[in-house]
Amino acid sequence: MSRWSVRVDPSWSVQAWRGAARLALQHRVAPDQLDWLQDGEGSLLDAPALGSLPTPAGEGAAIPVPGAFVELAATCLCHRDPQRHALLYRMLWRIVHGERGLLTNPADPDVLRAMALAQAVRRDSHKMKAFVRFREVPGEHDAFIAWFEPDHHIVDRVAPFFARRFAGMRWAILTPARSVQWDGQALAFGPGARQEDAPRDDAREELWRTYYANIFNPARLNTRMMQQEMPAKYWKHLPEASLLPTLVRDAGDRVQEMHDREAQAPQRRIPERHIPVRAPATANGDSLDELRTAAAGCRDCPLWEPATQTVFGEGPRDAQVMLVGEQPGDAEDLSGHPFVGPAGQLLNRALQELGIDRSALYLTNAVKHFRYERRGKKRIHSKPQVTHINACRPWLMAEIEQVRPKVIVCLGASAARAVFGSGFNLSRDRGQWHTLEDGTRGFATVHPSWVLRQPMELAQHDAYRLLVGDLANLDIHSGGIAPGGGR
Repeated sequence: MSRWSVRVDPSWSVQAWRGAARLALQHRVAPDQLDWLQDGEGSLLDAPALGSLPTPAGEGAAIPVPGAFVELAATCLCHRDPQRHALLYRMLWRIVHGERGLLTNPADPDVLRAMALAQAVRRDSHKMKAFVRFREVPGEHDAFIAWFEPDHHIVDRVAPFFARRFAGMRWAILTPARSVQWDGQALAFGPGARQEDAPRDDAREELWRTYYANIFNPARLNTRMMQQEMPAKYWKHLPEASLLPTLVRDAGDRVQEMHDREAQAPQRRIPERHIPVRAPATANGDSLDELRTAAAGCRDCPLWEPATQTVFGEGPRDAQVMLVGEQPGDAEDLSGHPFVGPAGQLLNRALQELGIDRSALYLTNAVKHFRYERRGKKRIHSKPQVTHINACRPWLMAEIEQVRPKVIVCLGASAARAVFGSGFNLSRDRGQWHTLEDGTRGFATVHPSWVLRQPMELAQHDAYRLLVGDLANLDIHSGGIAPGGGR
């Protein structure tokens, strides 16, 4: 019986693990024939590397497995358990060889172990989101660094959360094994760092301690739960931890003081908005800056009420190409800038692949406010209605009138409807050139968020190639249309 060795690099990468597992399955290598090596380890029996085996002819297709297993594997791989690779391959082998319903058996030892690993990773991810504290970099404007010590390999997993939450600032998170940096456009990962590389404190921490002391509710004090939810290992990273001994000691007196205080009638403390209200208008004589200011006061549909702010278009005033999306997402709503969230990052990747400079494009959306549904603490994108598109259309037309692009690219059906009219069918007309009444050329393609929503890796890859293929019609150096395009 042949024995093989395999190393996953990086060890938490689901793509790297899937590639190795697929090759092993194609060569019918059983779980007990594989040595899954960790960093720095060598094969005990000097087994040859699995990667030296060729890919079997005609067997390069993806191996169908339940989506729940892929998600479980991606989570478990972030754990530091050195046996996780072997555990997951053993489960995969069983699923492929007849046990399709393996994950539905919660009493199975392999399933129990994998679920425990996944739960530990999710708990560690939650702690990172809760206890990372950014500190301002001395001498740099709007630049922040945080130091954190996770139990598992979760930096790549959690970094997109911080990119969405803090999209409008430059930051870095340093850990002993991995680091990540956000420049306002894209995430960049690097090796581990030392705690000395991060600032120890900044001027904002005193303000934060004052705020925390004032919102601390002594009537709801539960020290057992506090220590359970905020383990001691995180205290040294939290500015408010220095206040807790005093706040806990004085809690009884403060509760009694609250009890003795005379009741007061509730007062409205939320100030009224003072944004100048103006109905949408065409671009008659208005500059882009004036349009942006006026759009902040638009009340022509109800989307402005729950949204954080209007997200107007951005880019050169004389851009040859305008990209029109559907609506802002969560990151855009918080930052006030278009295409800075996950869909914007995927769009950046596509543009870079094609050699197109994003800064040369004007980017905007058909709808200027974020429409969403709340699910727990999350704000989930909800497709805008026709009434919302129609209400925002005058703002979009005003942007087009001011920028006067040579080419308009619509990302998704909602944008195409706003630009080309209600008769446009994205499935039928995608990638085909159209001419507007003023002579502007344009076409529609899929929205990057649609690419991200594809359930399987292979489908997402195909969707991404479709997007890149359509955007290849652009050539901003020759009037916005690639040679042979626009016919």
